[in-house]
Parts: sequence; C-alpha cells; structure tokens
Amino acid sequence: MLLAIIQLVAGFLLLVWGADRLVAGASATARNLGVSPLIIGLTIIGFGTSAPELVVSAVATLKGNAGLAVGNAIGSNIANMGLVLGTTALIFPLRLESTALKREYPMLLLVMLACFLMALNGIYSRPEGVALLIFLLLVVVWIIRIGLQRPLSDPLAEEFDAEIPRDVPTKIALFWLIIGLIVLPVSSTFLVDGAITIAHILGVSDTVVGLTIVALGTSLPELATAITAALNREDDLAIGNIIGSNMFNLLGVLGIASTIRPVELLPIFLARDFPAMFLITGALYLMASDFRGPGRIGRRSGGLLLAMFIGYMVLVWMSSGHVELPLRG
Repeated sequence: MLLAIIQLVAGFLLLVWGADRLVAGASATARNLGVSPLIIGLTIIGFGTSAPELVVSAVATLKGNAGLAVGNAIGSNIANMGLVLGTTALIFPLRLESTALKREYPMLLLVMLACFLMALNGIYSRPEGVALLIFLLLVVVWIIRIGLQRPLSDPLAEEFDAEIPRDVPTKIALFWLIIGLIVLPVSSTFLVDGAITIAHILGVSDTVVGLTIVALGTSLPELATAITAALNREDDLAIGNIIGSNMFNLLGVLGIASTIRPVELLPIFLARDFPAMFLITGALYLMASDFRGPGRIGRRSGGLLLAMFIGYMVLVWMSSGHVELPLRG
C-alpha cells in the first residue's frame, strides 16, 4: 500500500510540474512566433491544464483500465466546477466580463449533451471516439476564430497577455516544451499504476478511483491557475480556463480513450455521474449569468459549488461497494 501511495503522489507531483513546463514552453514559443495572447490562452493554456487528464486517460486505456479514463474525464469536470471554482470564489469573488466566455459556455453544454447521448447505448465506440476528436478540432478552430474577432482591449486577452512568459529565448522555450512532453507520460504511468493498486487494495473499481482520487489530482493545475488568477484579479482567466479545460476533458479524454479501444460504460455513469456533471455545470451557469446585472460568482455561490462537490464525492464513495456490469454486459 505504501509503495502504491508513493507512486501516486510522485506521479501527481511530476504530472503537475510536467504540465506547467509544457504550458510555459509552448506559450513562450507561440509568443515568439507572434501568436495572439488570446489565442495562446484559449488553446495552449486550455489544452495544457487538461494535459494531465489526457495523458493519464490514454495510459490507463492502454493498460486496459478504461473505467479509470472515463471516470477521470467526468470526475475532473465536476472537480473543476465544484472544487476549483468553488474554492476560488471563496477566496476572491469572481466577475464575468468577457463576451468570449458567454459564447463558450453554451458550447460546453452542447459538448456535454453530445457525450451523454453517445453514452446511452453503453459504449463509446472507435467511430464515436474519432468523431469526438474531430469535434475537438472544430472547437479549437471555432475558439481561434472568436479570438481573432476580439479587440485587444478584451479583458480575457489582457489577462492572458499578463500570464504568458516574456523574453524567453525560443531554444529555452522549446527545451521546456520537450521536457514537458517527456515527463507527462512517464509520470502518468506512475500515477496509473499506483491508482490501480490502491483500487485493488481498497476493493473498489478503477472507475471510483478515477472519479475521485485521480480526478482530484489531475485537477491540481486548474486549481493552481484559478487561484493565482483570482488573487491577481484576473477573473475571466480563472473561469475561461475551466470552461476550456472541461471541453478538452470530454472531447479529448473520451475521444482518445475510445479511439484506442472501445470503452464500455457502467450504468452508474448515466444514473449518477452525468447528471451530477450537468447539475453543477448548470448551477454555475446560472450563478455566472448576467440576468440581474454583471455576471458574478460570490462567496455564497462558491460555498454552494464546493458543497455540491463534497456531496458528490460522498455519494461516489457510499455507492462504491455496489458492483455493476457494463451496460452492454
């Protein structure tokens, strides 16, 4: 058990560090190539904070633990909304100003609905995995088009500009980019092996570990980014990073996993986990909407999001002893 915990913790630490180096290297390289800060932020930074989920899920699927991959995707989205934004809003209330985010939020809901409908037959097939990856590419193109239309004075663009490393030589930026690409799969292997061992020792499925322990760990980059952005009063960056990360999680994680091999789903995903993701995402949308003035997520709303996340974690562990066969079993 001790060795498995060491593997898990070491994997998490290396994963977070590798993702940070990947984002820093890629962002600095893109800036040196003259790419717009908003484009860098909406694509590279959004993808970079989702890199742990993407790589962990790919490694888990290759090892035959697809339940961990799906659990990681859905659990990370719930953690991003409840734990990350809930904690961030408790520290510093967030105000939503950028019109780009108001366009992205409906897109996130559309992505969630598409993933849910694909799951109704109990399996993510290879063709569906390819479709999800194509959809991911289209979303990235759409985000870039939005970024090109935004004025330089857009709040989100200004916040991204402040976050992207400056005066980093291209050689150094590429070095860190390569280091990140090497560290991520290595650390993910440590993490997945440790998580699978812990699941066996605790007598729970790899799905439960993916929804909870692994999802929490792979959400650490989003948590660090959101808290730092909130302390710097970069509210749009904190919220925008979560929206982009959640889209990448679903489309990228589920797409990569099911493209590697078809992923069979447990009934509990449709009965518990997807509804929980829709509920907390919808609650956040109502909190951040501007129906009664500027969109704002205050401390009370942050506390509610965090309470919803904690309640979901309790529900997952309470139902972890119930063994189910896949929907197509």
